[in-house]
Amino acid sequence: MSECTHDCGSCTANCSSRESKKEDFIEKLNDLSSVKKVIGVVSGKGGVGKSLVTSLLAVTFNRRNFSTAILDADITGPSIPKAFGLKERAVGMEDYILPVITKTGIQVMSLNLLLDSETAPVVWRGPVIAGTVKQFWTDVVWKDVDYMFVDMPPGTGDVPLTVFQSLPLDGIVIVTSPQELVSMIVAKAVNMAKMMNIPILGIVENMSYVECPDCGKRINVFGESRTDAVAAEFGLKVLAKLPMNPVLANNCDNGLIELFEGDYMETAADEIEKAVQ
Repeated sequence: MSECTHDCGSCTANCSSRESKKEDFIEKLNDLSSVKKVIGVVSGKGGVGKSLVTSLLAVTFNRRNFSTAILDADITGPSIPKAFGLKERAVGMEDYILPVITKTGIQVMSLNLLLDSETAPVVWRGPVIAGTVKQFWTDVVWKDVDYMFVDMPPGTGDVPLTVFQSLPLDGIVIVTSPQELVSMIVAKAVNMAKMMNIPILGIVENMSYVECPDCGKRINVFGESRTDAVAAEFGLKVLAKLPMNPVLANNCDNGLIELFEGDYMETAADEIEKAVQ
């Protein structure tokens, strides 16, 4: 074993030095906030449905009588307010920001809740975006939250790095799709999580199949799924496989995600509860 240089950025070993340095980066909540568990929702590429999975997890845990919240860390492409039909603006106090509450009581903070128009572009450089994510954690009044879900932008850039370093993540859920390139998508997210010493709770496969409305047959639009094989390769669990459901899509488009029917995320919720407890 080589001598420690105390440069954790270029080292993959898990040791007390790394753990203490990780704690040094964690941002503290304000005195009015309480968050028990923080779950990140990530992917190696865009367009696979991270926001959908984040929303469904929050709704599912909320239905289990947990106090839930969503921190929308996708600053340049926030879609959580749209899925929940949130039109009101977040209210700023002297030192704090109050999240917007959904119809069923989920606390939400997203940049779109602070903009005059939901279509206004956010043309900011990386450090400003990363700083905003930190402020959503430190300056928002999160009231007695049992489970917070953090919707992250795709890839391994500034925001995922900021979340991994600055928030006390209890684990991440990796979202993917059935195509052949799934192994690359999952590998990027897995390798980043391992570098940052973040537990991986499992994989959710979105757009897994279409169910025929007449006969109930499942049609694999993207061919045979590779997710199970890739999960086994990395020693991970497949938490859920979500269909391409036009009713669910319509609910998202119309801000009615809280009305979704189905038990798609029940097994995922069971596994997450068990893992983080």
